[in-house]
Amino acid sequence: MIRDDLKYTKEHEWVKVDGDICTVGITDYAQGELGDIVFVEFPEVGDTVEKDQPFGTIEAVKAVAELFSPLSGTIEARNDDVIDDAAIVNAEPYDKGWMIKIKFSAADELDSLMSPAEYKELIGA
Repeated sequence: MIRDDLKYTKEHEWVKVDGDICTVGITDYAQGELGDIVFVEFPEVGDTVEKDQPFGTIEAVKAVAELFSPLSGTIEARNDDVIDDAAIVNAEPYDKGWMIKIKFSAADELDSLMSPAEYKELIGA
């Protein structure tokens, strides 16, 4: 499932832009590839992140992967529900399974995000 109202990254994160805040999570494709997610780790509210740099980790039964920030900015919120129950990401990657909200600092970085059509092409959907 690829939603048309989101932007995407090559690292399989989705981004929902609302003003100067973006909500970030992993795609349905990514959670499917990882399998049963058992643990996530995110930065604290107020921490800064840099575009294309790791902002946390996600651990599944069969793999551990880094999460990459799609934009530079400051963490405005993190989803503590997902920290408490990482399986939410498997069940609802686009809604309840969001991970962090970033107040982005460089609007031009939005241009590097992929459209739904470009992401579909990347994963061969």
